[in-house]
Amino acid sequence: MALWTGRVLGLLLLAHHLILLTACNEAYYSYLIDHICLEAYRFQMTDVGRQFWCDWEATVSSYGDLTNCTVLIARKMDCFWPDQVVDKFFITIHKEYFANCSISGRALGDPRNNIMGPFIVIPMMITLLMTALVVWRSKRNEGIV
Repeated sequence: MALWTGRVLGLLLLAHHLILLTACNEAYYSYLIDHICLEAYRFQMTDVGRQFWCDWEATVSSYGDLTNCTVLIARKMDCFWPDQVVDKFFITIHKEYFANCSISGRALGDPRNNIMGPFIVIPMMITLLMTALVVWRSKRNEGIV
């Protein structure tokens, strides 16, 4: 029994040391994503311009590059992705760059006239046509028994 317990304890200690050797160094991982990914993202967002930060079409490429950067560093460092470090990192990104954006991610505004026009004109035309049809039909009482 003592021999078996000794082997189990030995395996547990060995497993603990292997885990320590292959475990993710979260502090260094956080440092790398801050100094590699974040710096590249800041450079890209400067090129996009502050007035377009809430325009998803203008920022989707940069955001995708940022995400891929964190994934690649996590893989190289044998870290899980996503994890607590990445969650905090992206919360910081969103607070810095997207805090003033609407929930939908786009600036609110009226649709263009070529989109809004049919939604106004078609119902108006149908209403006028139906009214004219009812008036025309009500004046033709001949032949109805």
